[in-house]
Amino acid sequence: MSDSQILLRRDQDGVAWLTMNRPGTRNALSSDLMTAMDDQLAAIAEDSAIRVVVIAGAGPAFCAGHDLREVRGIPEREAMQDFFAQCSRLMQRIVTLPKPVIARVQGVASAAGCQLVASCDLAVAALSARFATPGVHIGLFCSTPMVALSRAVGRKAAMEMLLTGDTIPAIRARDIGLVNMVVPGSGLDSAVRSLAARIANKSPLTLAIGKQAFQRQLDMDLPAAYEFASQVMSYNMQARDAVEGIDAFLDKRTPRWTGS
Repeated sequence: MSDSQILLRRDQDGVAWLTMNRPGTRNALSSDLMTAMDDQLAAIAEDSAIRVVVIAGAGPAFCAGHDLREVRGIPEREAMQDFFAQCSRLMQRIVTLPKPVIARVQGVASAAGCQLVASCDLAVAALSARFATPGVHIGLFCSTPMVALSRAVGRKAAMEMLLTGDTIPAIRARDIGLVNMVVPGSGLDSAVRSLAARIANKSPLTLAIGKQAFQRQLDMDLPAAYEFASQVMSYNMQARDAVEGIDAFLDKRTPRWTGS
């Protein structure tokens, strides 16, 4: 692949595969790439044919973080804030997207690349994948990656990565909860397709309700979370897909989802 088209999209069986296509920079997140990703995710949010999104990287790396040459060339603090605000909007787009997002990780996922993995709902990594928030090595604490990382893994594991900048292997990333599963590199695509397919055959309405509810209840205290979840369950039970799903279970047949 060349870098001529910075983001590739391929739709198959209800799954949209978005591939960052800047292999020459290890898929560094330039402003143009972030814009392209945000635009595609906005379109996918309205695309009823898409049930699941996979974010991948072309070449030997997943994503090496921000394009430091571009960042270093931003002259003013206000423009710098705009750049990182753009990144924050992209990460929040992934979190709030009404469809599950899976990171397909090979090679390095560093700094904002690690943030991208942490922002996705699920992640599948090749055994050779590596993860880091290495900003401290160059005098720049990974503050924005910290937001996603600290919500994906335990506090001490997050602080260890942020304070040391050390690279951790895929197995360690799985153990701390940054990724869901680790597979041999040759089986990475197969594992991602299998996971995406198992999710894509569920009710799209149920997935959207569930993902939104999961994110909202995280910041609530226990009583508030249960009160909110009870309201969500009551609402969900009135949906046609819930009625169909229960009837299909009782009738021992495959449900026919309508997305309503």
